[in-house]
Amino acid sequence: MVNFLLEQQSRFTKYPCFLCYWDSRDRNQHWIREKWPPRECLKVGNKNVINNPLVHTNKIILPPLHIKLGLMKQFIKTLDKDRYCFKYIRNYFPEISEEKKKAGIFEGPQIRKLLRDNSFKDSMNGEEKRAWQAFSNVVSNFLGNKKASNYKELVTELVDSYHTLGCNMSIKIHYLRDHLDRFPDNLGDMSEEQGERFHQDIKVMEQRYQGR
Repeated sequence: MVNFLLEQQSRFTKYPCFLCYWDSRDRNQHWIREKWPPRECLKVGNKNVINNPLVHTNKIILPPLHIKLGLMKQFIKTLDKDRYCFKYIRNYFPEISEEKKKAGIFEGPQIRKLLRDNSFKDSMNGEEKRAWQAFSNVVSNFLGNKKASNYKELVTELVDSYHTLGCNMSIKIHYLRDHLDRFPDNLGDMSEEQGERFHQDIKVMEQRYQGR
C-alpha cells in the first residue's frame, strides 16, 4: 500500500523503505545493522521509484493492521511444517488452502482466533512460544487500542524473539525496529474493522497497479 501511494516499485525490490536505504537483499546485515542511510527524497528513476509520489512522505501513516499481518506471516513461514504447531493450524483452518497457510497469509479475524486459543500456544516449543507471546503483546499493547508505557521494550522483545526463531527481516519488522518513532501515538483510533475493509479494497487496487 505504501509503495502504491509513493509510486515505488513493488514486490521484492532492493530498496522498499521510503524512509531509508534499507537493503532488502542484504540478509547478512539485516539483524546486525540498525542504521541505514536516510532517504532524503523520492526521485523518479532512482532506487525503485517509478513515478512521482501521489502523497508526501510525511503524510504516510504506517497502518497497524498491515504490520500485524506481516508479523503473522513471518512467524508462520518460519514454523517447521512437520511439527505439531503448524499441524495445529492446518487442522484449525481447513477452509484455508495449504498454499496460503504455508505462506502465512491470514486475515485479522483468523489471527484473533489464534491469539485467544490457549491450545495453539500449548502446541509450540520454547522459541515459538516466546515469539508468539511477544507478537501477542505487541498486538495488544501497541498495534491495538492501547499503547503501553513499555511499548519500546515490547517491540524489542518481539524483534529479538523473531530473530532467535529464525524469521527473515521483512519490511514490517524493519519499520518496527528502525522507524518506531514514525508510528502515531493514536494507533487505537484506527479501528480494526475499518482497517479490514481498507485492506480488502487496497488489495484490488494493488493487483490492478501491478499490471499496468
